[in-house]
Amino acid sequence: LHLFSFLDKNSRKSLAKTCRRLLEVFQDPLLWSLLNFHSPVELKKDNFLLGPALKYLSICWYSERVKVCNIEDWMKNNFQKDFCNRHENTVNDFLLEVCNRCPNLLSLTLSGCGHVTDDCILLLLKNCPNLKTLKLENCVRITDQTLEAVTLYGGSLQTLHVDFCRNVTQTGLERVREKCPAVMLRAERSANMIPDNKPEKRLMLEKASRKLVQL
Repeated sequence: LHLFSFLDKNSRKSLAKTCRRLLEVFQDPLLWSLLNFHSPVELKKDNFLLGPALKYLSICWYSERVKVCNIEDWMKNNFQKDFCNRHENTVNDFLLEVCNRCPNLLSLTLSGCGHVTDDCILLLLKNCPNLKTLKLENCVRITDQTLEAVTLYGGSLQTLHVDFCRNVTQTGLERVREKCPAVMLRAERSANMIPDNKPEKRLMLEKASRKLVQL
């Protein structure tokens, strides 16, 4: 196990193919308490194991392709939409597996995962009650619904980052500070960024809100 711990996932898988004894080591849950992924494609490989032993999970995609995912949906051309459709559900589906199989998760870091949704994070908070660290960077579909879920189900949470998450608002952040004062909250360049709503649609919503207030 100690020797395997120095290897990346592909090397572990290759070594496990050489003999039955090393395959048993590969399948030992103690080897899989930490998982790091560098693109959505890696999530579909069979070179790792998911289970209750997983404590620390990181999915960080630093690529020029991330910029395509971060474009507002209404601004994407057909080529960009086709590109996103190929992996739109990849991270969400993987996190649902984590919800079902990794109840002891302590830390989750997501960066550049532009298609991760509020519903997915909500389920994860419900199913992983020991989660202490949640770091979301450049996850553009994350909104105040995730912040509200933190106030309801993030009882163990100590650190929350929502950096470059343009669809969270100052109101949502203030609610987290009010309801969860012990949580270390960071939201670098988030609440003041342009949200995903189409400009005309946003204007219509503002007008409708003002009418309701007048009524």
